[in-house]
Amino acid sequence: MNINSIKFNYWIEPEFIAHFLALRFGEQGLSWLDSHGIENAEYSFLGVNPKTIISSKNNSYDNPFEKLEQIDQGFWIGWLSYEAGSWIEPKNSWRESEIATLWIASYDPIIRFNILRKEITIEGTNLNEIEEYKKLIDEMNIQKIKDGITKSLIFDFSKLNLVKKGEKFRENVLKIKKLISQGDIFQANLTTQVEIETSEEYKYLDIYSKIRSKLKAPFGGVIIGSIGGEKEGVLSTSPERFLKTSDDGYVETRPIKGTRPRNSNKEIDALNAIDLITNEKDRAENIMIVDLLRNDLGKVCETGSIVVTELLKLESYPKVHHLTSVIRGKIQNKKNWIDILKACWPGGSITGAPKVRACQRIYELEGFDRGPYCGSFLKLDWNGELDSNILIRSFILKKKKIKIFAGCGIVNDSIPSKENEELNWKLLPLIDSLR
Repeated sequence: MNINSIKFNYWIEPEFIAHFLALRFGEQGLSWLDSHGIENAEYSFLGVNPKTIISSKNNSYDNPFEKLEQIDQGFWIGWLSYEAGSWIEPKNSWRESEIATLWIASYDPIIRFNILRKEITIEGTNLNEIEEYKKLIDEMNIQKIKDGITKSLIFDFSKLNLVKKGEKFRENVLKIKKLISQGDIFQANLTTQVEIETSEEYKYLDIYSKIRSKLKAPFGGVIIGSIGGEKEGVLSTSPERFLKTSDDGYVETRPIKGTRPRNSNKEIDALNAIDLITNEKDRAENIMIVDLLRNDLGKVCETGSIVVTELLKLESYPKVHHLTSVIRGKIQNKKNWIDILKACWPGGSITGAPKVRACQRIYELEGFDRGPYCGSFLKLDWNGELDSNILIRSFILKKKKIKIFAGCGIVNDSIPSKENEELNWKLLPLIDSLR
C-alpha cells in the first residue's frame, strides 16, 4: 500500500481541527484518539467521514472477532466492548448492551498529530484527497471554531444517588471477600455505574471538550458511531494502554493496579505517592494481574520471550497516582493482532483472577452491562500495528443519557470503606468534569 503524506509547517490544536471537520462532514463517524503528549503517548489521531464501517451487536450470530477478520489493510479506529468476551468464553453468562459490541471504521486520509513535537501530518492513499483536506484546514478560521465550541451545557445530576451506590458497592466488596476466602477467586475488579441526562442532545464533541478541559489523559479520546442510523458515542479519559504490537513482531501491555488521590499540597501529595508504592495490598494486586497477563500472552507469544520490563512503576496524572507494570513478548510467527486480542480478552486488569471465574462473579454482582467500558479503543495503523487502551474512566453516550463508570480491584485484605473511598477518587472527577 502506497501511503502519501503532507506535513504542515504550523501547529493547530487537534481539538480545533476536530470541531472544524465535524462541522464540515458531521460528527457521526468521527474518531479522535487523544493524548496529552507524555512518554509512550505522544501521538493523537483524527479521522472523519470514514470509508468503511464494520459493526456488530451483541447476539450469537454476530461475532465481533469474525467481523474483525474482514478488515483490509488501511487505517482503522473503533471500539470493542467488554461483552465481546461472550465469544471467548461462551459458557459464562454475559449481558447484552444497547451499545454496539464492535464499531470500527477505516479512514483515508487520517490526520496524525505529534503532541510533543507540535507536528501535524495528513496521510492517505489518495494524494488529491490529502491536498483537499490540507486546503480546508489552511483556510479554517480558528477563532470562529473556538467561539463555536459550546461550553454552557446543562446536565441533570438528580439520579446519581452516590450514597446508595456506595452502600451497594461495599456490600459487593464483602461478597467478593467471602468468595476469595472460600478459594473461589483470588481477585475481582468490581465496578459501578451512574447515569446523568442532558437537557438536550448536545454534540458529543462539545461534551468531550468540556471533559478534556479538566481531565486530559494519555490514552483518551472520543469515537462517535452510528448504528442503524442512531448516534452513540464513547468518551474516554483512560490512562491505561492495553495491547500494542510493533513491526518487529513484539507485543506490549501496561496494566494499572493501585491508586491514590493527588493533593494540591506537595507534601501530602508526595506522601500519597509513597504510601502507594510501599503498600503491600496494592503491590500484590498489581503483581497478580502481571502474572495473569503473562499467562494470556503465553498463548500467542514464543516460549521464553515474555519479560516484565517495568514492575510497579509510579505514574502520576492530574487527579490520581497509579502503579503501572509493563509486560512484553515476541509474537509467534503464525499469530496476528486478532489472535492476540482473543487471547487477552477481556483485559486482566479489569476482570480479575482466575479471569473466567472472575467474569462470572462480576456478572452476578454488578447487575448492568459494561458495554464499551472495560473494553478498548482499537487503532490499526497502515502497517498493521495494533494499539489499544483499556476503557476505564469513560463515558457512554446515547440520546440524552450519559453513563459514567469506575471500579476497583478487590482482594482478600480489601476494606469495604477504603475501596469505596478509592472508587470515589476515580468516579467523582468524572462527574465533576461535567459540572
